[in-house]
Amino acid sequence: MKTILLIALIAVAFTARVQERNLAKITTDLQKSTYGSALLHLVELHSMAGGPVQELIDAIEELINDLEEELEELEFNFQVRTNEHNSLVVSLEQDIQDAVIDVNNTQDTLDNLLFPRREQLQVRIEQIQENQEANRKNYDEAILVREQEHEDFEFQIAELNDATAAVDDALALLETLTNPSLLQVRRFQNSLKNIEAKIKSRSKMAPMIKALISLASNQNFSDQGIIGQIVDALNEFRNAVVDSINAQTAAEAQAQADHEEYLEQLDDEYAEFQRQINRVNVDLTATNEKIDQMTEFRDQRDADRKQYTAELELENNTYAEETDTYTNLKNEFTRELGISEQALSVVKSADFSNIKV
Repeated sequence: MKTILLIALIAVAFTARVQERNLAKITTDLQKSTYGSALLHLVELHSMAGGPVQELIDAIEELINDLEEELEELEFNFQVRTNEHNSLVVSLEQDIQDAVIDVNNTQDTLDNLLFPRREQLQVRIEQIQENQEANRKNYDEAILVREQEHEDFEFQIAELNDATAAVDDALALLETLTNPSLLQVRRFQNSLKNIEAKIKSRSKMAPMIKALISLASNQNFSDQGIIGQIVDALNEFRNAVVDSINAQTAAEAQAQADHEEYLEQLDDEYAEFQRQINRVNVDLTATNEKIDQMTEFRDQRDADRKQYTAELELENNTYAEETDTYTNLKNEFTRELGISEQALSVVKSADFSNIKV
């Protein structure tokens, strides 16, 4: 029995010694931090004041509960922030992707549809304008040709009228040649040469007047029969000249009518070209407006992409900073919670009256 009691006393003494050593180690660990030193100081003051141990235990346990609640709130808030961050990142990345798609699709439409369409319309207008220029060139040339033809007509009619007058003069002379003198004969022969001078050599009436000159040059005009033949020939010639005047006048009138009709056709053609240009210009204006709209939309979406990219970068940087803050706070709360639990174990020890800070 004594042996058993001795063993029990030895065990109690050994346990007390171990507890004393553990308490000393915990106290040393607590003194390594400001927060731990503050707790030890609180324990020392409470011991010196002789306050109830349970009251100090309750205070430290309440502190531990507060730390656990703050750590739990920190974890909850950070999880909420993480969810918000992830959601915002997904949204911004989608916005960036949508903006890139809009920019690429718009540029593709501009490059493959609208720009070629505008170029085609511009080329078409240039082609029609070239047709208009050719039309006006034909118009001006037609006027110049008609003017020249009219001048030639007037010149030919003047020649024919002069020839008619010369024939009339020759006929008048023949009426006086009943017993002609040499001077009268020469005057008549000169009048025939005057007629010849009025008629171009290329005229179909030139051979006729040459024959008359040849006939008259060998006559002394004493034979009335010969005179009658010459008169008939001159009248026939005069009639041919008048017929030529009438034919050329009719041809000139027809040429003028054809000319005016041709000019009217050219004017109608020019007006049609202008209508075509107006229609193409309407299409070109609409195409340019569409290009302006799509260019503005493309630039706006590209600006949106840059804005979303900047917002995403800012969000990632902000979240990284908040993550560092969260990690530091969590580590601090965890450290303080461990220190508080060590302090609680000190308070719950058998004797902490000798604790010195």
